[in-house]
Amino acid sequence: MTSISSTLRIDIVSDVVCPWCVIGYRQLAAALEASATPYEIYWHPFELNPNMPAEGQNLREHVAEKYGTTKQQSEDSRRQMSKIAEEVGFEFHFTDDMRMHNTFNVHQLLHWADQYGRAHDLKQALFAAHFTDGRNLSDDNVLADIVAEIGIDRSEAFAVLKDQRFANDVRTAQKFWLDQGIQGVPAVVFNRRHLVTGAQGIENYERILTELTEESS
Repeated sequence: MTSISSTLRIDIVSDVVCPWCVIGYRQLAAALEASATPYEIYWHPFELNPNMPAEGQNLREHVAEKYGTTKQQSEDSRRQMSKIAEEVGFEFHFTDDMRMHNTFNVHQLLHWADQYGRAHDLKQALFAAHFTDGRNLSDDNVLADIVAEIGIDRSEAFAVLKDQRFANDVRTAQKFWLDQGIQGVPAVVFNRRHLVTGAQGIENYERILTELTEESS
């Protein structure tokens, strides 16, 4: 595949508790690696459940309430997602006590980490913390620990969570993407012009990159 001559801007609107967001990103990353396309990724906030209480909710109960999903449908979906995730090198570890979380604080930390050029690293760490390790993203101490594990100051992260200094910034960013018509994630925007929603699969992302290459030539 011919690489794109200039750097490709990729804006990704997502939530760290969205399974298709991590799958979609991994598929896109594989396509980018295969194409040798120069790119820059910018992560943007989206809350799947902005009205979720701070303590979160059992994931199976949440899915049943929100989508009317039966236990068997939930099991089938988990197996399907786990298989697809495994194909792109990511491990889902679903358990009966796994929880859905309110992610507003998570997005504040990502906004803060971006000031250090570490939003991408933190995003990947949070995906793994939630889906692979089953850590409690509703706990500020856990979130601060995850930040420290990627080499950013834990005490400052904790202070960011306590004083909510980036709350307005996150709300403004969320509103911007909602105003653009983004109602579900993952939503990927290439070069600020081409919107692609959902986990597309490696081959489809490769096709998209090829089309962008041809467009820019």
